[in-house]
Amino acid sequence: MPQPEELLAALDPEQREVALALRGPVAVIAGAGTGKTRAITHRMAYGVATGLYEPTEVLAVTFTTRAAGEMRGRLAALGAPTIQARTFHSAALRQARYFWPQVYGTEFPEIISSKFSVLGPAARRVGLHGDTALLRDLSAEVEWAKVSNVRIPDYAETARTAGRQVADLQPGQVANVMAAYEELKRENNRIDMEDILLVTAAILADDERVAAQVRRQYRWFVVDEFQDVNPLQSTLLDLWLGGRDDVCVVGDPRQTIYSFAGASPRLLRDFSRRYEGAQRLELVRNYRSTPQVVAVANAVFPRGTTSGGVKLEAQQPAGEPVRYLSHSDEPSEARSVAQEIVRLHRSGVPYREMAVLYRINAQSEAFEEALGEASVPYTLRGGEGFFQRGEVRQAVTLLRGQARGGEQEDGALVSEVRAVLAALDYREEPPAGGGAVRDRWESLHAIVSMAADLAEDKPTATLGDLVTDLERRAHVAHAPAVDGVTLSTLHAAKGLEWEAVFCVGMHEGMLPYVHNRGEAPEPERVEEERRLFYVGVTRAKRVLTVSWALARKPGGQARRKPTRFLDPLLPADHESRRSGAPKPRRKTAAVLEELDAGDRHLFERLKTWRAEKAADAKVPAYVIFTDATLLSLVAHKPHDARELVGISGIGQTKRERFGEEVLEIITG
Repeated sequence: MPQPEELLAALDPEQREVALALRGPVAVIAGAGTGKTRAITHRMAYGVATGLYEPTEVLAVTFTTRAAGEMRGRLAALGAPTIQARTFHSAALRQARYFWPQVYGTEFPEIISSKFSVLGPAARRVGLHGDTALLRDLSAEVEWAKVSNVRIPDYAETARTAGRQVADLQPGQVANVMAAYEELKRENNRIDMEDILLVTAAILADDERVAAQVRRQYRWFVVDEFQDVNPLQSTLLDLWLGGRDDVCVVGDPRQTIYSFAGASPRLLRDFSRRYEGAQRLELVRNYRSTPQVVAVANAVFPRGTTSGGVKLEAQQPAGEPVRYLSHSDEPSEARSVAQEIVRLHRSGVPYREMAVLYRINAQSEAFEEALGEASVPYTLRGGEGFFQRGEVRQAVTLLRGQARGGEQEDGALVSEVRAVLAALDYREEPPAGGGAVRDRWESLHAIVSMAADLAEDKPTATLGDLVTDLERRAHVAHAPAVDGVTLSTLHAAKGLEWEAVFCVGMHEGMLPYVHNRGEAPEPERVEEERRLFYVGVTRAKRVLTVSWALARKPGGQARRKPTRFLDPLLPADHESRRSGAPKPRRKTAAVLEELDAGDRHLFERLKTWRAEKAADAKVPAYVIFTDATLLSLVAHKPHDARELVGISGIGQTKRERFGEEVLEIITG
């Protein structure tokens, strides 16, 4: 067992202050990358080393099995291996299993591994028939209602007030499913994961002997990630404490991103009001990121926002400037990211130390394709690859079948695709709210958008052409690997870190995310999205790039604006881009004057080749390549097809059609 002073010597001044605050109530506001786990594990070990804590009387709770395991490992290394570190569910289940036979005189109920097995029959019992996506959303809503202490009779009114929406169901329909779900569980003597917390809370509240025994067992409490605590977990913690206040909570209000699951930053912000005389300690030294990244993180919350968090102080040496990049369209953005990832890898950054973060799963497809084309291995966190998703596989199968067996009308590709996808309940307007049903719609809508793009490039395109294009994309994107670049939503990235992070698709409408066209996000939701952006940028250790596309597809109108969260961050030369208009281009003649003779000669050779191609195709020269694209080719001088990725104005079709000839001209 280390000596007490040895434990303190390993801490910075703020962490040391946390370790010395052995008696509660204590609230530790720990900014991103400030070493909160180090601080609280040393605090518990110091309490044991000084003799104040009996290890078996300490209970540390957190939210994931991984976090609990990491905490136990650190405590063991610090000489306190018998302190219990568990998730809320694990701690509650241990108590419920032990006391249930004593209180109720029966065996503990069976725990269902998935709500789907009961929710499906429950939905059918009330006349609803939903697919997996709807069941997933119903499952999440059952969980929210339970952890928010919302009774089924009160659900409909509460859901309307809270703005809850499950697909296109009315709140009363959702309440009916919930009631049937509970009936089926009772009939079969089964409980779900949230019931574990409810059962434990009920036993402690109803049986004073049991409550007294638990309170004798545990005297000291530590709660990690307190910003993620929901009302039910807060109730259970109160029952464990039983009016005592020897509790230390640790968290960051700026990282509360799970309000849809019942969490609220108010619990942590209001801790000092709830516990009179509570200490508020702050961890501000960021050991993860460069000063440039930390400056961005601090600027995300300008004056006037009530985040309740801390201003970070960078401890790492200076690094590269944060890059803010606008792109003409989404494919250009994806190619640019892939090109930069290749460059970073060549400079020595492992693929596993890079991540591409986006707001919703449907955004992954463009980056899967771009990385696949660049032969960059990648792995998807918290989801499947676009073409591996169930609804996408179903859609491609239906489209392939229709292409083989049905008559097709010229110029009607998009309407035919919509008709085929109607069999999967696809509608042009998105479903209300978010969740799995919305994710499914986004995937199907992406296929409709691909069809529209193909029809625009080739007005005579058929379903067969679309299927061929989809199969090509799927083949190119099929490059997942364990040791690769991470593709992840911002939500799934919480708790992780990488050397280089690309926050992509950061435009208004996507962040903050707008569920339905034309709606204005509510202030509370905007602030949650702000916190989500903060989580994204603070994942980066050394390299951070924030990008967005001015239009969805090549040639589209540049109407998009960068997310409002970049307002205090964008340099002055981005003003025109923030307004949604592309930065004015300098005239070609002015650019040519600055080129050396060799580059001017190369430009003229490319221009002559373009004129020949345009004459053959009987189209204007700019349809082949614009002057800006020719100048970009001169500037970058790509040597192979892979290096053509990222050249603005060269998409997959033009690369396949003209790539070899262009490369021959450039390489001489």
